[in-house]
Parts: sequence; C-alpha cells; structure tokens
Amino acid sequence: MSKVNKIAVLTSGGDAPGMNPCIRAVVRTGIYFGLQVVGVKQGYQGLINNNMYDMNERSVSNILHLGGTILKTARCMEFKEESGLEKAYKNLKNRDVDGLIVIGGDGTFTGAERFSRIYDIPVIGIPGTIDNDLYGSDFTLGFDTATNTVVEALDKIRDTADAHDRLFFIEVMGRDSGCIALRAGIAGGAEAILLPEKETAIEELIENLKSGSNKKTSSIVIVAEGDKNGGAYDIAKKVKEHVPSYDVKVTILGHLQRGGSPSSFDRVLGSRLGYAAVRALINGETRKMVGLKGNTIQLAELDEAISHHEFKLEQDLLDMVDILSI
Repeated sequence: MSKVNKIAVLTSGGDAPGMNPCIRAVVRTGIYFGLQVVGVKQGYQGLINNNMYDMNERSVSNILHLGGTILKTARCMEFKEESGLEKAYKNLKNRDVDGLIVIGGDGTFTGAERFSRIYDIPVIGIPGTIDNDLYGSDFTLGFDTATNTVVEALDKIRDTADAHDRLFFIEVMGRDSGCIALRAGIAGGAEAILLPEKETAIEELIENLKSGSNKKTSSIVIVAEGDKNGGAYDIAKKVKEHVPSYDVKVTILGHLQRGGSPSSFDRVLGSRLGYAAVRALINGETRKMVGLKGNTIQLAELDEAISHHEFKLEQDLLDMVDILSI
C-alpha cells in the first residue's frame, strides 16, 4: 500500500457527544505527522457534493467542550448507489485524498467498508454512537455522556414523582440496545428497567411494582425504545388498565440524549480513538475500526464490527436490577 499523504475525516449518521474531540485529535495528529487533512461536511453527502475544506490545527480550536459535530452530519441514501460512490471517489481523487477516517455507527461503517473495497481507498472507522452497540469496542463515543444526561433527567423527575406519589415511565433511546437504559436505570435507582434484550411480561412488571408500592411513595420505570412491549405510552396504558389506582405519567427523553457537552470520559476517548485512527492509516491499515478493549486501543475488522452483534449487557448489572429496587 502506498504511503498516505492526505486524509479526509467525516462524521455520519446520528451525532454523538465526543465527536468534536475526536475530530480535533484526527486533525492535529495528522498535521503532527506531516499529513494534510481535509474536513468533509455533512458526512457521505459531503463526499458526493464535494463539500470539503482544508483543515489546520487552528480549525479545531476550542471545540473540546462542544456537543454535536463541527463537520455536521447527514444520512445519505445516494451513497448506497454505485453512482453516488463514484462521485465520492472522484471528488476525493481530485483533491488527492488517499485515506479516509469515518466517525459513526453501523450504517456509517457499512458504507465505508463497501466504498473501500470497490475503490481500494484506505479507510479507518471510529465508533461514534450513543447506543454503545458496536462489536469491537467496550464503549463507543457519546455513550457515557448520553447516560449521564439520562441520569440527570431521572434525578429531576424523581423529585416531582416523589412530591405527587406518582409512577413515571421514562423512555430512553435504544432501539436494538439497552445499554443506556440499563446503566442509567441502575444509576438513577429505577424500580424496573425494560430492555430489548430481555423480554419482561406486563404482568411481571405490575407484580414488581405492587410489591414495592406499600414501601415507596414514587416509582420510576425505564423503558428502552426497542422493548418488545412497545413504547412507554403503550406500556403505561397497559399498567394503568390493570392497576387504575396508579397515578401514571410518561416522559420521552428523545433527542435530549444526543446533545450536551461531552463528559471527560468521552473527551478522552474521542482523543484516543482519533489519534489511533491516524496512526493506523500511517501504518498501512485499512478497513479497520479502532476501539477500546480493556482500556487499551485495539483494531477490529470493519466487516466484523458491522456483522457481529455483541451483547454488552453485563450479567451482574441485569441480576442486580431487581435486588437493588426492593
């Protein structure tokens, strides 16, 4: 593989806190090692539209604390078509870009892996998704911040729930992964946590709530959006039908979880992953993802990251949910 001289970096898919520290690390590491760095605006759409610009070390000043992504992001259906891939490749070649770093999740990596194989351009992926659902990394960018955001919201909702003796159902993000729901639920003292990975019958939930109702003035149930029983509103309605005495309220946290200043953990993780991604390109790696495993940065094959489904819900956390809620 020829030496990499000029690299491009983009963020794609859902935004996640920690993307900006990661972009900063990519740009400054690349410049430190003598590379030119190009920023791509709006993800793969920016590759197709040639929406790119040269970056220097000052381009990423004062962004560590910012949520979202200074490069913007977008979902791009055109990148799934041969014509879109060809446009993207020509635009990169016209700018003499010979290496690409993509920050995103499963969909981002799927596009990057296919693009790299068709046009033989080196690509390194960085896991940036609040869902923490990518194989090859213990933690993904944005997960820690999103979980802290949920916990902060739970603490505030607990105050009003306790004041009115209410049962609150709180829906959090996690269509396929219950990582946010599980950790935030334990940290926020939830009485029950409903997860996509673990089916919980409504009857079981009601019995659990009843068993604690004589000892508690309020209860909070965390619902991951991908739970098999439906969303928080559907579950709350079913519970209310079975136990009309409950004063039931529902809160959907939604995109609140994506925003906010990244936590210290996500700032450091983003910096580590950005640095490692540039080093991987310099060392001739391609179609790999940099990830955190056991507090060390390791490489995983991109196709493994997008084809394997690693269950990250620790069994001890699952076991303690009912025990700690008594």
